[in-house]
Amino acid sequence: MTKKKYTFIDLFAGCGGLTEGFLQTGRYEALAHVEWEKPMIATLRNRLVQAWNYTREEAMRKVIQFDIQKTDELINGSWSAESIKQYGANNHIETMATGLRGIVGKRKVDLIIGGPPCQAYSIHGRATDKNSMKDDYRNYLFESFCKVVDAFQPDAFVFENVRGLLSAKPGGHHVTKRIYEAFLEIGYDIRTPEMLPTALYDASDFQVAQNRPRVIILGIKHGSVLSLDELYTGIDSQKSKSPKRTVKDEIGNMPPLYPLAEPIKHGRMTQSYTQNTDPNITQHDARNYGQRERQIFREWVEGNFNHISHQEMIDYYKKKTGHDTLYQKYKSLEWDKPSHTVVAHLSKDGYMFIHPDAAQERSITIREAAMLMSFPIDYQFLGSTPYNYKMIGNAVPVRFAQGIARGIVKTLDKHKNL
Repeated sequence: MTKKKYTFIDLFAGCGGLTEGFLQTGRYEALAHVEWEKPMIATLRNRLVQAWNYTREEAMRKVIQFDIQKTDELINGSWSAESIKQYGANNHIETMATGLRGIVGKRKVDLIIGGPPCQAYSIHGRATDKNSMKDDYRNYLFESFCKVVDAFQPDAFVFENVRGLLSAKPGGHHVTKRIYEAFLEIGYDIRTPEMLPTALYDASDFQVAQNRPRVIILGIKHGSVLSLDELYTGIDSQKSKSPKRTVKDEIGNMPPLYPLAEPIKHGRMTQSYTQNTDPNITQHDARNYGQRERQIFREWVEGNFNHISHQEMIDYYKKKTGHDTLYQKYKSLEWDKPSHTVVAHLSKDGYMFIHPDAAQERSITIREAAMLMSFPIDYQFLGSTPYNYKMIGNAVPVRFAQGIARGIVKTLDKHKNL
């Protein structure tokens, strides 16, 4: 007997990590996806066509490029002239006219999933911003998430974010209390701010080769036959009993990319490393680094400098570059451990993601970063090299998303007649 498929809307969809994990279970159907950055839109649309049998028109219609802060327009359509000018060329005309309501039609929305941008809640972000991110608009994007939940009244929702959410206090008020009260006001229960630390999960427990702690806020309607404890127990049941996947498990068999003795010029392009020898693996090309950087990478790995003191790291950076810093600037992956958290800052330089093979004297490639996020090897990222790193670092690891999806479906199946 064919099992029921549950429907979802994905907000802040990015390049599709959450959507991919949910679809991989075979138990969900995506009704719509919302994202505002064009390379991520292009990537997600392409994936839905290539892997999930969407037509090009269907992908254009269901994957919406739009600023979610204009929530009423997003939900109801009738986009303003300003919105059409800004986003119209990259959206289906029906979307502009009817909004999410027109796309969803009379379908029941079972779930709303998504992870509002996390930079404003990140501990590192707050430490490096002069106002501790207190003035960042992203602190309040949960309000838009809340409005969409209110509009479509799903049985449950999944709100993913960084661990720093638990301690963030924009405007001097705990954001967890704001979130709790906002959902309470529209008739949804989540765990109380005091209980939210129990909603902290690590992607490495779900066969992702990466330590990536994330808060998973689940919400249900007041008086629902669903139970928050039951939903969380379902996710807990998906934690792997196998040893944690390591960097070697995930990328140990990738074609090596070694530095060339002399760079090769290809027109305006410079090639500093050997080329990927496997034509079946795409987006596996080394960034170009100069001799000084390559020497640093080799020394860092061979000297096991991940484990020297913080002050020694600061002194090493000063010695090598002549510049001062307060923060660690280099870090290498280690073969026998999960990776540290893959972050969007990879788009800048890659110094915190040095490949663990000292002889390769490089940082990880786009494909290796994607594999550490458990994206399928045929997943194509459509953007510039920096943008591809950014979208991967901002994504939800696919196996983690799949574990969340499988855990939730166990409870939904138990209460089919919601």
